[in-house]
Amino acid sequence: MKLRVRAAAAGLALAVAVFASAAASAQSNANNNFAVRTIEVDGSGETRTSPDTADLELAIETQAKTAELAAARNAELATKVIDALKSKLGDKGKITTGGYSLNPEYSQRPSENPAIIGYTAQNTVTVHSGALELVGTLIDSAIAAGANRVNSLSFSVKDDSKARAEAIAMATRDARAQADALAAALDVKLGKVLKATTVSEQRPVPIRMGRAMAMSASVETPVEPGEVTVPATVSLIFEIE
Repeated sequence: MKLRVRAAAAGLALAVAVFASAAASAQSNANNNFAVRTIEVDGSGETRTSPDTADLELAIETQAKTAELAAARNAELATKVIDALKSKLGDKGKITTGGYSLNPEYSQRPSENPAIIGYTAQNTVTVHSGALELVGTLIDSAIAAGANRVNSLSFSVKDDSKARAEAIAMATRDARAQADALAAALDVKLGKVLKATTVSEQRPVPIRMGRAMAMSASVETPVEPGEVTVPATVSLIFEIE
C-alpha cells in the first residue's frame, strides 16, 4: 500500500513539473510574439538670444623676494581694485573674491640646484552684473587700479525659458523628421510615442582675454557681447505598427 502511495506521489510531482515547464515555455513564446518593435531617434535644435548678464574675472598678481612682501603688495592692490570696481558698479552687480594663491619661484639655471628666488601672490576678483554697458568701464578701472590680467569674460541669460522652449520644439521636429525618414526606408509605419526625453542647456558667450596691456586712459575697452546659444536635444522612441 505504501509503495503505491509513493508511486502516485512521484507521478503527481512529475506531472506538476512538466506542466510548470510547459507553462513557462508558452509564456516565453507569448512574450516573443507580442514584443514591441520600436524606432529610437535623437533630434537637436538651438536658438539664439541676447544676453543680459555678464561675469568678469580679474586677477591681481604680484612678485617679491619674500612671501610676506608679495602677499602685502597683493593685498594692497586687490583692495584698490575692489574699491575701483565698487565705485563704478554701485548697486548694479556683485563683487566677490576667491582663488588666492601664494607660490615660490625657483631659479631655472641648469647648472645650479633649484633655489627659491622669490614669491608670486595671486588673487582673483569676480564681477557679476546685468549692466552690460559697464563692462568696458569696469575692465579699464580695474586695470588702472592694479589688476594685471583678465582671466575671463562671459555673457549669459538669466531667464532662458522662452528660448529653451523654442529649442526643444525645434529638436522635437528634427527627431520626428528623422523617425519618418527611417520608417520610410524600412518600409514600416510609425505608431505612438512610447517615450520622450530632453536635455537642454545654455552656452554662455565666452570672451577670453589675456594679460592686461597698458593703454591710453582716453580709450575705453570696447565690449560686444554677441548672442547666447541655447541648445536642446530630444530623444523619442516610437512604436512600429
